[in-house]
Amino acid sequence: MAKIDRAPEILMQDVDGIQLRTAFWKAEIEVGNRPLLFFNGIGANLELTAGLGEMFADRDIITFDVPGVGKSPVTQWPYRPWMLARWARKLLDIYGIGDVDVMGVSWGGALAQQYAFQYRKRVGKLILCATTAGMTMVPGRPKSLSKMVDARRYSDPDFMRESFETLYGDAVEGEAGRHINNLMAPDPKGYVYQLLAFIGWSSLPFIRFLTMPSLILMGDQDTIVPVANGHILKFGLPDARLHIMKGGGHLFLVTQAEETAAIILDFLKEEGAEAEKAA
Repeated sequence: MAKIDRAPEILMQDVDGIQLRTAFWKAEIEVGNRPLLFFNGIGANLELTAGLGEMFADRDIITFDVPGVGKSPVTQWPYRPWMLARWARKLLDIYGIGDVDVMGVSWGGALAQQYAFQYRKRVGKLILCATTAGMTMVPGRPKSLSKMVDARRYSDPDFMRESFETLYGDAVEGEAGRHINNLMAPDPKGYVYQLLAFIGWSSLPFIRFLTMPSLILMGDQDTIVPVANGHILKFGLPDARLHIMKGGGHLFLVTQAEETAAIILDFLKEEGAEAEKAA
């Protein structure tokens, strides 16, 4: 896939008194596709989503730094998933966006499920990457999980490079190296709030209500979120397919970007093909 120089508009937006640093990519060509709402992983700042513009050039894209991450100020008090989902919906209202396709990776995949449940009439398709159904997850390797909760992976590039393969199951080269260079240390309190947000949370009580077409992508070398979690999601979601990324670690969205983008684009295009056939 050819590289496209497509930079987002980055603004601070006020949502219910919460300041959210927001990135918005305008579609290069307007063809009527639903905008894409993207939820990033834990502690991940906007700079790590630069590849979205290359992946989805035919649609508007919107994402934001969660409070305490990147340059979004930390909230005074902890928050719950339903609150994050509501802030995301109000952010879409600011941009005049109604229906969206929703995509989330890792921690953001759980938030994507929460958003799809709260606002399911506004969600066309759901894409879940390297994520789980919450507290009911099959845990990864203890060695990887111990490094996962260590915020030094955001503030110390050398520590991240040394830990990268153990942590994510991917080699440190190419896109992975650029990913490390774009890391921005989250606010310590904000990082803790992200960890606390989904304690006790599970999508299993409501997952059967997520009837929109769903795509689950999992890496077979993911040491943080084992493939078994993808099977749990597929079993629970009424209209879902599961794709296993061969050789993919937790960050296959970065390390296998072209292959991942092709799979997601095929999934998103199916609706248009079905509608054309029906017409």
